[in-house]
Amino acid sequence: MNTQSLPALTARGIDVPRYARDGPVGVVHLGLGAFHRAHQGLVFDALLRRGDGRWGVLGVAMRSTALADTLAAQDGFYAVQVASSAGVHWQVSGALWQTCVAAREPSKVVQALAAPTTRWVTLTVTEKGYGPALAALLVQGLAARHAVGLHGLTLASCDNLAHNGRQLQALCVEAALAQSPALGHWIATTCAFPSSMVDRIVPAASADRLAAAAQALGVTDQAALGTEAFWEWVIERRFVDTVDGDALAAVGVTVVDDVGPFEEAKLRLLNGSHTAMACIGAVAGLPVISECIAQPAVRQFVHGLMTAEVGPQLSRPDWASYRDALLARFANPTLQHSVHQIATDSSQKIPQRWPPSVLGARRTGQSVERLAFAAAAWMRYLRGSDEQGKAYIIHDPMAEQLHALALAHADNPRATVQALGTLTTIWGDALPQDACWLARVSHWLDQIAQRGILAALAQLNDAASLARA
Repeated sequence: MNTQSLPALTARGIDVPRYARDGPVGVVHLGLGAFHRAHQGLVFDALLRRGDGRWGVLGVAMRSTALADTLAAQDGFYAVQVASSAGVHWQVSGALWQTCVAAREPSKVVQALAAPTTRWVTLTVTEKGYGPALAALLVQGLAARHAVGLHGLTLASCDNLAHNGRQLQALCVEAALAQSPALGHWIATTCAFPSSMVDRIVPAASADRLAAAAQALGVTDQAALGTEAFWEWVIERRFVDTVDGDALAAVGVTVVDDVGPFEEAKLRLLNGSHTAMACIGAVAGLPVISECIAQPAVRQFVHGLMTAEVGPQLSRPDWASYRDALLARFANPTLQHSVHQIATDSSQKIPQRWPPSVLGARRTGQSVERLAFAAAAWMRYLRGSDEQGKAYIIHDPMAEQLHALALAHADNPRATVQALGTLTTIWGDALPQDACWLARVSHWLDQIAQRGILAALAQLNDAASLARA
């Protein structure tokens, strides 16, 4: 896959870009993973196809040299397989005009941030990426702009963090103020940090996907991806260049005054249930989400979780239709979305996904049984082996600590919950002090140990059905 491949791809009926790609980039994207390339990357591709050449991207891999070098060798082109109930189709994105690696060539990132033609910065660096290193990189580039009198940038976080724009702004302004009050003020007043919510299921690249790409395309594409037809990008109307809102809306982005209801629903309904299913599936030995949701007990659990314990607290008015769409999306067999990929970095993800729902339900007297089961499933997952005895690797910044705690108390559910359920970095300050909540988590962890996770789940579903009768 490269520029020379395009005529042959066109002859095979593949959707390829035809716009010029030799201009200066207008977007610096940090975090060159699969999600960006199958989401924002395709949005920028759509803008470029409309003749708006301001959206060419410098894709910055934070550490992975292999991915950046692969994409560079392919002239930034890669194919995406989009799967829906109507079938699959392939499209090639050309929005990625340049690539680099922040850890290898930070000066190139800073130069791009400081370039007068750069207008936007987008980020998919994951929840754990929002720290001093990111702030230092961004502030260095913004300081260079400030020094020569350039306009500010629109910096849009696309990570699963509540109020992600505000968090990114606070991170940058705080780091800048430590250097110069004037720089901090300039960033706060001339740069825009819109909050946004992005939604699309994008599994990690796999050998099977690369083989499917080679067969469909007739060329080798080492960066090929698969995704679903559904996508959503909801972004706050806060831009340095106010016309950007209309441009984004023209290609399907939803521009709103308040992202909160969309962000909240996505974090709690999609991401919250995804993490729960990932832990259940990993323990049960179910490798992908579509196999999990195909289990009647899991589907009933997820529907009940979203309907009874999460949805009623949400401010998104159409949350029930969003729930129904999610259940259909989870069942898409083409995606082959690994439960272990979804469970990655769970200690960083759970704080946004489960505790707010638990606290809200506790305040209003709603059931938290399914949320307690999810917490128990996570604690069982942390042992690092499924119920058939097959070991797996826990990918998490806290993996060593969490795995050790889970194993140390493996025969004592109450002690396990006392060790893992009282970590305030994950659960906040209130839930570790909530004896009723901890007791319900202990109960379900004990039931998982005695019955097996799917049988315990069926017991939960039966109890919930009786309670409604």
